[in-house]
Amino acid sequence: MVNLTTTTRILGLDPGFARLGFGAISISRHTRPPTVTMIDFGIIQTPARTEIGSRLQTIYDDLHSLLDEIKPDLVAIEQLFFYKMGNTIPVAQARGVILLVIAQHQIPWVEFTPSQIKQAVAGYGNANKPEVQAAVARELALDKIPRPDDAADALAIALTAWLQID
Repeated sequence: MVNLTTTTRILGLDPGFARLGFGAISISRHTRPPTVTMIDFGIIQTPARTEIGSRLQTIYDDLHSLLDEIKPDLVAIEQLFFYKMGNTIPVAQARGVILLVIAQHQIPWVEFTPSQIKQAVAGYGNANKPEVQAAVARELALDKIPRPDDAADALAIALTAWLQID
């Protein structure tokens, strides 16, 4: 499982088909309390009006590269939640690619619902997006809220994993 004795790297993923948000944090247990720092954040973007197979290939290739670069001990993913039925299938397909790549790297993973993430990071399960993003910036001692939103959400997912395993 995850080594909780020294330094742990957690990669949070906010699954998407057009934009897959990622946010990586490092937790050092050499200090009391543990020190949490941001490693990186951003998005994997697939070009619109491109054939679905090519877009899934982009996610596959870019996520492999990201995992090779970050070398996470744990990956945390947001569970699928949809308010628009039109994007359900493409996002579910992207999620399948994400889980395949994680399995190929043999990295343990956990998933959280949107309300679990809001509860862990902002303190209550009905927090709005700006409240969650402000909590992420505060927790990671950032000067400003990470952009785009998908990346900020991914950092919130990574923080949720840390709070759950710590």
